[in-house]
Amino acid sequence: MLNPVWLETFRTLIDIGHFTQTAEALSMTQPGVSQHIRKLEDACGYPLLKRDTRHFVMTEQGRQIYEYACARKAEETKLMASLNADDPFSGVCNLACSGALAMHLYPSILTLQKAHPGLIAQLEAAPNNRILEGIHAGSLDIGIVTRLPDPHLYDAESFGKEHLSLVLPVEYEGSQVTAALLNKIGLIKHPDVYHYLGLFLSACGDEELSKIKPDSITASGYVNQIGQILLPVTFGLGFTVLPHSAVKPLADAGKVYVPVMPEPVFEPLYWIWQHQRNLPARFTTLFTSLKDA
Repeated sequence: MLNPVWLETFRTLIDIGHFTQTAEALSMTQPGVSQHIRKLEDACGYPLLKRDTRHFVMTEQGRQIYEYACARKAEETKLMASLNADDPFSGVCNLACSGALAMHLYPSILTLQKAHPGLIAQLEAAPNNRILEGIHAGSLDIGIVTRLPDPHLYDAESFGKEHLSLVLPVEYEGSQVTAALLNKIGLIKHPDVYHYLGLFLSACGDEELSKIKPDSITASGYVNQIGQILLPVTFGLGFTVLPHSAVKPLADAGKVYVPVMPEPVFEPLYWIWQHQRNLPARFTTLFTSLKDA
């Protein structure tokens, strides 16, 4: 029998993609993570990772072990959910949403957990496709996405909407936003940028901007950490598009410029879960709390 602790370490490492960050997430040391992986490889009789000095990828055997670990985690989650199915203030809720929305919702989650310590919400920042995959596989209970998914696989309920903002370096304050200006500044890319940018250009009420193809704009950088995406904008190195909740602190401080467009741009949000799954009562508690956040 494979050690469940080693399996969880391996699954977490693959999900995070970095040994040091995995150690932090599991409250371990980096050598401890490496030791768990070696012991799991010894138990399996196969190498699970191909490593070089900076990166690693899964072997085929590693991929099979990862899928097994995910399935095991999903079964454990379902078991824990069933044990606390009727208690609205106790149990684990695995939730995923975009990084920007996670930053906005996390204080409300902590407030809820402080009031009800037995209610544990485990929040993951992920793009739409990973959220859908996680719910379908059972590793996530619920997610917040921006597009209605296949109704044969998922149930959904409106969660409201979020305001999208175009964010420019502050030195361009007062400038007319044109295709030429955006190409001059350059796009700071992030995992959701083309989705956000395409929606913004088509819905902001500016005829010239609506004709721009998002992937035609010159890129000047890429960041995948939500807390760092606006940093190059503050340095004047590019522009981007993000939910306004992630932009407001820097905009209020005068460190970035958010132009006012002819039409405000909003993106719908949907709360989703596995089709025909009867969610325990604690999810109603969580949903009610977060919808008012």
